Amino acid sequence: MDTMAPIRATVQCPRRISLTAGPAAAAEARSQVRAAIYAWDIPVDPTAAVVLTSELVTNAIRHEAGETVMLVISCACGQLRVDVHDTSWSVPVLVDAPADAETGRGLMLVASMSTDWGFYRTPAGKAVYFMLAFQVDPVEGDDRSPRGDRSYVR
Repeated sequence: MDTMAPIRATVQCPRRISLTAGPAAAAEARSQVRAAIYAWDIPVDPTAAVVLTSELVTNAIRHEAGETVMLVISCACGQLRVDVHDTSWSVPVLVDAPADAETGRGLMLVASMSTDWGFYRTPAGKAVYFMLAFQVDPVEGDDRSPRGDRSYVR
């Protein structure tokens, strides 16, 4: 029997969310990213996406972001992309912090868990982003699926 899987849109209109810099900003950003992943049916690890989002938002707020930060969530070319815009001109620096350090390991986490990450200057300051490549859906009956059965197939 020949069946066709639904085709995912290759590009999604970016979601832009203004977050008030404060204690609730990271939680709101995580919620927005998780909602976009599920709404767009993006095959990425939502846990990784929200951890990385939280890290970028927290860094933006901690390093003089101003009163708001802008979260931009987009999806194109087989990747989820999350950008966090702030008004700080200082660039992020990847530090080789020891494992027991209380701070300074955030960008190492972003670098190790994401497909790509970086920053760029904006007229108002800068934006830091990460990208997560889509995970390949296991083939029906493929023994490499996490549970080795058909229950994993969407």
